[in-house]
Amino acid sequence: MLPCLLSCILLAPAAAAHEIENTHVLISFLAESEYRIDVLNDADWLWLQFHPGAELPPVEARDARLAELAPQFATGITLLFDGAPATPDTVTYLPPLERDRSAPMGLAEPGLMRLSGTAPPGARTFQFGYDLVVDEYPLTVAPAIGTPVTRWLLAAQVSEAFDIGALEPLTRWQVATQYLGLGFTHILPKGLDHILFVLGLFLLSTRLKPLLLQVTAFTAAHTLTLALTIYGVFALPPSVVEPLIALSIAYVAVENLVTSELQPSRVALVFAFGLLHGMGFAGVLTDLGLPRSEFITALLTFNVGVEFGQLAVVAAAFAAVIGVRNRPWYRPRIVIPASLAIAGVGLFWTVQRVVA
Repeated sequence: MLPCLLSCILLAPAAAAHEIENTHVLISFLAESEYRIDVLNDADWLWLQFHPGAELPPVEARDARLAELAPQFATGITLLFDGAPATPDTVTYLPPLERDRSAPMGLAEPGLMRLSGTAPPGARTFQFGYDLVVDEYPLTVAPAIGTPVTRWLLAAQVSEAFDIGALEPLTRWQVATQYLGLGFTHILPKGLDHILFVLGLFLLSTRLKPLLLQVTAFTAAHTLTLALTIYGVFALPPSVVEPLIALSIAYVAVENLVTSELQPSRVALVFAFGLLHGMGFAGVLTDLGLPRSEFITALLTFNVGVEFGQLAVVAAAFAAVIGVRNRPWYRPRIVIPASLAIAGVGLFWTVQRVVA
């Protein structure tokens, strides 16, 4: 466990809170066989795909360069009508409506690449692929008449053949399966901040009861704010939530250094931290997009997937220390160094997210 935690410090500069692709694709079929493909990405992220390793320019220069690169962007798009490749007539870059880099990359400034064209006469099916992404992304198809449908695709994956005249939404079971998986993968392997927080809870004591009390408080809290935030009851901006989440990771790790027994105040603080993490989950779920027809199903199964991910982290931690957790040297050799590593990462992320 300890080498893995120490490696997190080396990975910390590249890790982002609630990391997710934040790519959205909307294909709209308009009148007279016209189509429009809107590909939404964070503008800074998109610029870096064309200039890897380079320093980000001022936003005006960034947007001007992305406008120049619009034709090149189209080469990463696969569009098939009845199995035959098609080329959009126009590709246009639309910069963010508001220029504000204060939020973490991926959440700050969405830029839009718009591809427009006309479907071949008599075309019945189409397929879509996008190879610039590195993660799953939602593809929403809006027919001229009817209800939009959403599918999830991987990088460079070409979608199923959609029947332009008979688009069908996912069934409830398909939605449940899809969002259960998305919730789980948001923890494993993508949720490094949540993994470290859960490990911080785990390291407090070798006894099961303290862990269950903390995990129960954390689960109840983030479930509450996840639902309330998704329903628009309240919300905090990512620029506030993300540094506080990082600070919560550091706090539980530091407290592990000064006590080995669960205090009532710890449970209350874990509950408060769970409220923050719930708002972070809600931000991700909002970015993912929830199908209108199965909103509750998607919300609940995403949360269940998150819980399965957290339980998997706890199970792996137990398996890693099961033979040594009752040894007299377990705390000085395992708990203290591991907590120091987690605290270091949490404090680094706090500073990083405040000044970013």
